[in-house]
Amino acid sequence: MGKHNGGGNEPDFPRHLERNHLPEPEWAFPDARIGMYATESKPDFPRPREAPEDAPNILFVLLDDVGFGWSSVCGGLVRMPVAERLAGRGLFYNQFHTTALCSPTRAAMLTGRNHHSVAAGVIQEMATGYPGYCGIIPKSCATFAELLKQSGYTCAWFGKNHNVPDNQTSAAGPFENWPTNQGFDYFYGFISGETDQFYPSLIRNTDPIEPPMRPEQGYQLTRDLADQCIGWIRTQKSIAPARPFMAYFSTGAAHAPHQPPLDWRGRNAGRFDMGWDRYREQVHAEQLKRGVIPPGTKLTPRPEQIPSWDSQPEAHRKLFARQAENYADFLEHADFETGRIVDAIEGMGELDNTLIIYVIGDNGSSGEGSLVGTPNEIMSLNGRQPSMEESIGFMDRWGLPGTSPHYAVGWAWAGDTPFQWTKQVASHFGGTRNAMIVSWPKVITDHGQVRPQFHHCIDLMPTLMEVVGIAEPKVVNGYIQRPIEGVSFAYTFADGASAVPSARTQQYFEMFGNRAMYSNGWMACCRHGRLPWETSGSAGFDEDVWELYNIAEDFSQGNDVAHAHPEKVRELQDQFMAEAAKYNVLPLDDRFAERLDTTLRPSFFAGRDVVTFYPGMTRLPEGSGPKLVGVPFTMTAPIEVPKQGAEGVVFALGGDAAGFSLFLWEGKPRFHYNFFGIRRYDAIAPERLSPGKHTIEIVFEPASATPGAPADVSMSVDGARVASVHIDEQVPQRCGTETMDLGMDCVSPVCADYEDKGLFPFTGTIDSVTFAFGPHVPPTGMERLQLSARMD
Repeated sequence: MGKHNGGGNEPDFPRHLERNHLPEPEWAFPDARIGMYATESKPDFPRPREAPEDAPNILFVLLDDVGFGWSSVCGGLVRMPVAERLAGRGLFYNQFHTTALCSPTRAAMLTGRNHHSVAAGVIQEMATGYPGYCGIIPKSCATFAELLKQSGYTCAWFGKNHNVPDNQTSAAGPFENWPTNQGFDYFYGFISGETDQFYPSLIRNTDPIEPPMRPEQGYQLTRDLADQCIGWIRTQKSIAPARPFMAYFSTGAAHAPHQPPLDWRGRNAGRFDMGWDRYREQVHAEQLKRGVIPPGTKLTPRPEQIPSWDSQPEAHRKLFARQAENYADFLEHADFETGRIVDAIEGMGELDNTLIIYVIGDNGSSGEGSLVGTPNEIMSLNGRQPSMEESIGFMDRWGLPGTSPHYAVGWAWAGDTPFQWTKQVASHFGGTRNAMIVSWPKVITDHGQVRPQFHHCIDLMPTLMEVVGIAEPKVVNGYIQRPIEGVSFAYTFADGASAVPSARTQQYFEMFGNRAMYSNGWMACCRHGRLPWETSGSAGFDEDVWELYNIAEDFSQGNDVAHAHPEKVRELQDQFMAEAAKYNVLPLDDRFAERLDTTLRPSFFAGRDVVTFYPGMTRLPEGSGPKLVGVPFTMTAPIEVPKQGAEGVVFALGGDAAGFSLFLWEGKPRFHYNFFGIRRYDAIAPERLSPGKHTIEIVFEPASATPGAPADVSMSVDGARVASVHIDEQVPQRCGTETMDLGMDCVSPVCADYEDKGLFPFTGTIDSVTFAFGPHVPPTGMERLQLSARMD
């Protein structure tokens, strides 16, 4: 673990605890004296783990998908007074870097190692069987929570976890990669890249739970997370006031779906009518005025692949402005909820000795919403982009329950002012440079100052270790530890440290083939092939062109000098390849939606031609279940209808973003297919089911194995065909981040007709639901006659 001795008044951090093997050996009762009787014996209790005296509480806040140019603390137009307040009484870092994507950044922060070193070269849902990409954080790379916990801290995580392997998210586990087995005493949040803010896929520790309220009652996820975080901190300090806490508050905001609470909608109406080109000009000027960026920093031009604002028809500009307004409502609310936590800590008298690290984004702004924006981001991630007509039809409902919206690429570019490009593009700062604020009133007194040192998200863990006084361990829980690859930035806490040279002198970047190498003020970089909003397709690497920037003089990567320094380009290219070999970056892979296929990873369902689910099986995440998208299957459900009739869901996959559901509606069997909320298809039996036992059969037959191909669906009841429907276009890869449920529809509703019925549980009895995969076996001749007679 690197350490740097800066100038000025150095913070007085605790002496490193000599705990090179964790956990410590079992207590040997060294001071105990054991006689025949207690009256002649002396006890010696095992000592509780105790943090160093005056060790700070830690509040680590990580927002999602927020580019450098959105927040008001960075000169942006999204009002974030809590971030401004913390920066005003702390420090603002303008050269802090992430990996350009969610899971990789989070894994790097948790472990202090590069994202490929901890198998997180891409998001969990795209994991492949290579050391840098399999999605399983090695036990040789313990998290900062594990070290803090074994040093006397209590640790909890609230919000997004995107680091559990996609195929290990079910009730069957295994759970060693879940937060509660990575040093966190408590977890409350969701385990995926995103979730619906009104109907989240909530987990408490390892148990799926229902949200405490519904959206019409005021429920929204960020609000719930803040409530839970505040309650946990208060409980800890009520019971053990001397023990420091570490609270990791990791919001789903402002990742899509952009869904502010219903009572926060409309607060930014009219504030983005200037459009993305003018927005960048205004924000750039404000950044220079505030000193957020160095004098002379160039505003990089708009890439030719992104259309100008003025080229758009008026009707389109209205939709685009609405998209930005909705996003700003969402992000402003996330800052507000962060403020509630800070205020609660202050109300307990704990703020003075609480180290707050507020990272505004785990990567740059997301360009995954297509050139026109999308009312359903899950559709875009599947590689199916919306038309303008499809998007504009949702304008009045944008951000409401039942939509899963994301803004157009122009806003992603604007939100990364003054930099080039967006999320996914690790070659350029628009993808990797995020604002960070550090506040610690007891120690940091150089208030309101900018820290320009070049640092990376792997530097968070060694910083916490230095602050608390934790030596780098050699063994944790029996596993020999790999060296920590980050370096501490605690030296920047000292008064006057703005002029101190950076402790980090080099760093590689890579994501989807976009790659860069920073070294001693220079950066060579290559934006590769596929654009961030093109979520399918691949490109060769032979035509890649490298650029070169003198970052010491060119803060925004605005002046490519590769032609003047070809030898420097070659030097940094060679250095990148050395780093790539060292940190498991190879093989380079630029595929996106193609890697979402669940069959590419190990599964409990692999090789099973028949799968039977029984009552009680709910909330099975799609990534950990059998593949039910784009494959032929026959679903058979033996049920019993009571005398009074029945209604409710027999089986459901997905939710309001996409999916299918078999349910009884007004007593009639009904199969509903939700194609991203854009189109919906129904096969409905003509007659109500009579009381007694029945068998419902659904035959799903894709026209081909091509993702998104048309399909035909037929429904039979007791062997007789009663309904059918042709689906023009299937969901190509996945229905989203929701679940498979038997006997109810958990999380959000697949079919809007039963939206007001909650989980819509089946009121009869379900024996089982069986999926037989492969082409449907036609009935015998006698069965055909019977079916024909019944249909007549």
